[in-house]
Amino acid sequence: MARRVGKSQLIVSGSDWNFEKLSRAYEAIETIALNELQLDVYPNQMEIISSEQMLDAYSSVGMPLMYRHWSFGKHFLFQEQLYRKGGRGLAYELVINSNPCIIYLMEENTMALQALVTAHAAFGHNHFFKNNYLFQQWTDAGAILSYLDFAKTYITRCEERYGVAAVEAILDPAHALMEQGVFRYRRPPRLTSEKEREEARERLEYEERAYNDLWRTLPQKKKGSETEEPDSVAERKKSLNLPEENLLYFLEKNSLILEPWQREILRIVRVIAQYFYPQRQTQVMNEGCATFVHYTIMNMLFDQGKMTEGAMLEILRNHANVIFQPGFDDPRYSGINPYALGFAMMQDIQRISMEPTAEDRDWFPHMAGNGNWLETLLNAWANHRDESFIRQYLSPALIRKWRFFVLSDVAQEAHYEVASIHNERGYEKIRSDLAHTYDIGANRPDIQVVDVDLLGNRHLRLQHTVKNGILLEETSRDATLRHIRSLWGYDVSLAGVDAETGSTLYERSTSQISR
Repeated sequence: MARRVGKSQLIVSGSDWNFEKLSRAYEAIETIALNELQLDVYPNQMEIISSEQMLDAYSSVGMPLMYRHWSFGKHFLFQEQLYRKGGRGLAYELVINSNPCIIYLMEENTMALQALVTAHAAFGHNHFFKNNYLFQQWTDAGAILSYLDFAKTYITRCEERYGVAAVEAILDPAHALMEQGVFRYRRPPRLTSEKEREEARERLEYEERAYNDLWRTLPQKKKGSETEEPDSVAERKKSLNLPEENLLYFLEKNSLILEPWQREILRIVRVIAQYFYPQRQTQVMNEGCATFVHYTIMNMLFDQGKMTEGAMLEILRNHANVIFQPGFDDPRYSGINPYALGFAMMQDIQRISMEPTAEDRDWFPHMAGNGNWLETLLNAWANHRDESFIRQYLSPALIRKWRFFVLSDVAQEAHYEVASIHNERGYEKIRSDLAHTYDIGANRPDIQVVDVDLLGNRHLRLQHTVKNGILLEETSRDATLRHIRSLWGYDVSLAGVDAETGSTLYERSTSQISR
């Protein structure tokens, strides 16, 4: 029998939308999000944009304010060609981790889809941004927009004063080093206030007027004095806080050739890189949280009679597209879909909390049958990143459902070996290995500044800690060394050191690289 819905109750009816309908839908979604799901969000700022504006947002790392750079235009043209030829679709929405939280909705979306993405972004992502410990620790949502405004204005002024080519000569290597331009293990300072940034601008202008090329006049060491006492080496490293993981920070503070305005550009790039650092560690959780929230809210609205069956079917079709996970032998397979894995794990937590099996009680005694799935999820969203979330919450039941197993891949062997299957020991190994793939610290190259003699030949020495015998790709390694040299001004060398034995596996210097 067809479900009868009163027209006065409907928030979604038909595909057309207007701002009055959007407002009604937002209010209904907000009531459930705040009262039923107990979400805690920043104020929302909703904006409607065209497909071309969405492509433009893609090209400039999704930020509403961004300085100009040729790479953004190149990225825009690439994405536009893919979109026009049907090679890829566009996101239905884009959300900015800021206070207020900015949500872009595509004007081409239907009303049902606008309601879906409002729940997804304005409440799912928004809650995660505000409450997850990584975002609280590493980002300042209240200051990022004003900082980007400062960055755009400052770089524009530099282009007018020093020329576009001179600015790009700094931005190009800085962008190449963004992956190595973040603090991973210590908390950086908060973004400064507008007053402090104005003071910084005045200070930089003064330094530029009073700039003294004193560093370049320092004498070289005399021949025969290359050998240093161990105590002096240790003292030098201590004074420079070496080793240093953040290459952009080290170059900004210690390069002997950069002028004040160039140092400020390096700082702008590394601040933006640091802003995105938590997002790279929480993609499964962030997208899983938003997907679980939109799915739950849309079903509650339907149960309350505020949505027609046709609208709900459209929402479920779009939801299914979002969480689609191709098989490993499917041509569309490109890895594990973070939306799908995150949503599946959060639904599984809900099941374990309410209807646990004997196996669940053995594996999750702290939450199995606690009867409060919402509190369990809110706690997980606040206190975990992808690696720890998977390590603690992936259940044997979900491992079986997803048919996970571990392959042993030894370079010298002709075949793969199935190392872990669906048994007690295998579940532990599968969960641990999958969590490890989401650990940025374990999977990104560990490259640090280990030494530099500012009073000698000024040779900058970097060290790459090689894990599991995985070396850097030679072409990109040499190109990156050239970028570092352009910012440092003197020879740069990189030594690969085995993490287990401490033996040197390779050493490459810019003096060996043809320019």
